[in-house]
Order: sequence, then C-alpha cells, then structure tokens
Amino acid sequence: MASQYDLIVIGSGPGGYVAAIRASQLGMKVAVVEKAELGGICLNWGCIPTKALLKSAQVFEYISHAKDYGIDVKDASVDFGGMVKRSREVAAGMSKGIQFLFKKNKIEVLNGFGKIQKGKKVEVEDDKGKKTVYQAKNIILATGGRSRELPAMPIDNEKIIGYRKAMVMDKQPKKMVVVGSGAIGVEFAYFYNSIGTEVTIVEFMDRVVPVEDEEVSKALERNFKKNGIKVMTSSEVTKVDTKGTGCKVTVKTKKGEEQLDCDVVLSAVGVATNLEGVGLEETGVKTEKGKVIVDDYYKTNVDGVYAIGDIVHGPALAHVASAEGIICVEKIAGENPQPLDYGNIPGCTYCSPEIASVGMTEKQAKEAGYEIKVGKFPFSASGKASAAGHKDGFVKVIFDAKYGEWLGCHMIGANVTEMIAEAVAARKLETTGHELIKTVHPHPTMSEAVMEAAAAAYDEVIHI
Repeated sequence: MASQYDLIVIGSGPGGYVAAIRASQLGMKVAVVEKAELGGICLNWGCIPTKALLKSAQVFEYISHAKDYGIDVKDASVDFGGMVKRSREVAAGMSKGIQFLFKKNKIEVLNGFGKIQKGKKVEVEDDKGKKTVYQAKNIILATGGRSRELPAMPIDNEKIIGYRKAMVMDKQPKKMVVVGSGAIGVEFAYFYNSIGTEVTIVEFMDRVVPVEDEEVSKALERNFKKNGIKVMTSSEVTKVDTKGTGCKVTVKTKKGEEQLDCDVVLSAVGVATNLEGVGLEETGVKTEKGKVIVDDYYKTNVDGVYAIGDIVHGPALAHVASAEGIICVEKIAGENPQPLDYGNIPGCTYCSPEIASVGMTEKQAKEAGYEIKVGKFPFSASGKASAAGHKDGFVKVIFDAKYGEWLGCHMIGANVTEMIAEAVAARKLETTGHELIKTVHPHPTMSEAVMEAAAAAYDEVIHI
C-alpha cells in the first residue's frame, strides 16, 4: 500500500518549502519531493548566492573608494575564487536551514524527480532509477523555472552561459557580453564590472530594466555608463560564433550590425517553466503558453492538484511563490484566505544603485486614465545619503489626484530594496498621500525620502 499524505509538494523552492511548512502548521501530514538541494533555485542558485556575490563586489568598491572616507588602504585586489567560495557557503548554510525547518515541522523529504499520476498519486524516481508511488489527498506542483534559451544563443555552459554558471566560473573573464537587462542581467553586469571585467549589455527593448519606470531606467543607464559598462539598447544578438578561443557576438542595432569580441556571453533573457515530464499530459492538467492554469487559490482543473510559483500566471519572484503557497494551503485547510493582490507586489533589483518598485509606473497610471500627482525626492538632497557617500538616485511617488490613492512608488539608490516595504504596507492599508506626508519619518535616514517625495507631489516639500 502506498504511503498516505495529506499533502505532497513537488519542489522545495520558496513556493514549495513555504507551502509545506504552512501546511504542517495547519495540521497536515506533509511530504516534499526534491531532486536537487532543498531551497530550490532561489536559495542555491538564485536570490541568496547572487546577493553574497554582490556584497563582495560592494565591499571591494568600498575599499577601492576608501580615500573618499578618509581611510588609506593599500593594494586591495579581487580574489575571484574566494568570492565564489563565500557565495556557495552562504547558499549551503541556507539550504541546511531548510533541512532544520523541515525536521522541526515533521515534513518528510522524498529525494528524486516527482511526477503526478491519476488518482492523486505521485511517482518519485530516485537518482538510481528506482520508482516509488505515494498517495496524497492533495498535491501542489512547485517545480519552478530555469534560464530561458534563445535559438541564436544555445547555452553550452562554457562560452554561452546561464546564471548558474555565472556564479561558479573557474576564472574571472576579461570581457563579458550580457544579453538581457532584467534583474538577473543588470545584477551580473554590475558584479563583473565592479571587479574589473569589461562588460557590455545588449537589450532588445529601448531601455534597460524595461519593466521599471522610465526615469529609473534612465538613471541606471547613466550610472552604468559612468562606471564603464557599455549599454546597447534596441539591439538583438543574432549570432554567437564560439569557434576559437573567445566569442564573436553579432548584434543587430538600429544603425546596422556590430560585432563584439568577448570571453563569455551571459544569457539573461528570462525564465522558462519546468513543466516537462511532471505528468501534466497524463493527468489532464491544463496549461496555456507554458503556464499551468489555476484559479485564485491555485487549484488546477484536476481535483486535488494545485500549482504555484513560476509555473503559474504572475511575476516569477520568490516572494510571490511564497505568498501563493500560503494562500493555497490555507484554502486547502478550509480557511478563508484573501486572493493575492498582484497589483501590490514589490520588485527589487540588487545591482548598485539598487532598484525597488511597487504599483504603477507614471506611464501606466496615465494610460489607465488617472489624473495624477507625481513627487520626486533626489538622494542628493538627503543628509544621510550625503554622509554615507551614496547620493545617486531618487524616490518617485505617484498619487491619484482625485482621492489621494498611492498608485505607485519607484526608487533607485543605496539600500532602497530595504525601503520599498513601507510603500507595499501603506498601499495595502489604502494610505493616501496626505497621510504619508503626516507620517513622521526619522531623520537622518534614507527612508525619509519617501515622505519628502510625497510632500513634493503636493507642493509641500521642505528640503528641495
């Protein structure tokens, strides 16, 4: 007789492991199927280890500019292998943390590749090819995503690489072409440029970080160019010749073709979903354009089968997957969770300067028909930013002129990823612009720029 569980979760990333823990808290007997390391891509090959690398780059930048702070440092140099080693150690520590949480919450780990079968069954094939079938009242698919590949740039993990290889390269490349300027692309561009690699970004759209507010895109491009990163927008890689020692990259631009020489090409053109071989066709789970179709509580068209994270509609972000997992299991448990508000999801990019945003851009708000009030406060006018030596960037806020609703908030600057939660919480609580202006912020801080930007929107700003 197959083992019986209340819930089996396939995948232990930030969607899967969070769903499993919440389900255990709600009294369910839970198992998680995982073919690799606990914590999924985010903990092992994404969010966490990249932040460790970026911190190393930031420390090196501080040391390189120590004189600006009245400190003399002699002969600082990059230990690329040491940076990679620290990043892997941070990731391994986080993965062990998930093991601890699973033990604490009595969650069983089934090592292997999970596949759903009819009748609420899950087949798990281990690395030796042995297959075991388990029974569950409910199954959550949380299989996540991987680097998307473009036909012109098939990833060989030697000369054309994805984000995983970019984290563990044997040696630092002298020249790198980064294709795509979303979060992954600009974070790696910043990291490699800051430690001395010559970096070129190629972006198909007409601006970098194209999902962000246009003013944020312009500010980042200016900063990157100032720091020696070559930025090519409205450009497309049509061919990569990997014969010989390096790569010859053919780029189609508005002005014609250009050829770039580099050691390695990083493909950062988005995420593809992991839906192959997990039993969707056999069980009749419906998909559309590479995503599983689910309702507001992540139920598929098949009874007892749910899906969360990168494989369903919505942004492919760790915190989104976690929120979806919690809502999903609370609904399964018979609670009454609110559906997720996808209009109030923060996005963060951890290059330097950092980018953080939530809600509508100025353009989106206008297109939606709002009459708007826009306020901006530059960090050049912030005492804390001046003292810290981080005067680049600004906070921009957008309000509905009629009711004062906070429509959007866009930030670029040092540590702004730590500040955006204020805007998310305030929007959740339906805070107005006037209420924000009257919310006393501590001085001197970077965060008071949010209050100042709101005041600027209503012509009450003091410090500019």
